[in-house]
Amino acid sequence: MEIEIYADVVCPWCYIGKRRLEQALASYDGEVTVRYRPFQLDPSPVPAPQPLVEGMAAKFGGRERAEQMFAHVTRVAADSGLRLDFDRAVMANTFDAHRLVRYATERGPAAETVDALYKAHFTDGVNVGSREALARIAAEVGLDEAEARAYLDSAEGVLEVAADLAAAREIGITSVPTFVLAGKYAVAGAQEPETLLAALAEVGHRESTAG
Repeated sequence: MEIEIYADVVCPWCYIGKRRLEQALASYDGEVTVRYRPFQLDPSPVPAPQPLVEGMAAKFGGRERAEQMFAHVTRVAADSGLRLDFDRAVMANTFDAHRLVRYATERGPAAETVDALYKAHFTDGVNVGSREALARIAAEVGLDEAEARAYLDSAEGVLEVAADLAAAREIGITSVPTFVLAGKYAVAGAQEPETLLAALAEVGHRESTAG
């Protein structure tokens, strides 16, 4: 079964959803292939790094409201073994980060690259909109830093990622994470591992009995 994960690397619920899917897969005995599909929560340019807390305070009606939201998602993430530090996080346009995921997918370490991007953004305060930072992240997962930087500085992957983002809109993806199982069954949101496992089992059964 193919599992497509539509997500953005600055989406905390996507980070949680990826971990919960991994927990579900640990108990699933079917064969799966996971593919990472791009989605941008906000495609707007980010001219200069800005603390995420400030940006979200402006968007959600004040710092107190933003901090309440951060506190809640931080607690949920901790239950899945993830550490989020919103005080360090900075706002970033993620188009190049999605290009890096595509680059890594072609060379092997896709899941590791996605995890490294989440950790960089949510834990380490790295600007994942910076090509220099993305090249260093590539090196962390075993890719060649110079080659990754050359790729990011070129036009490679630009049209492909843009097409993937458009395709996500065309099939009706409006929020993330969204998991598409076997190309036709969608599960939206960072569902609990048990829910994801039940969905995997149901889809696996349907696919195996489809005539």
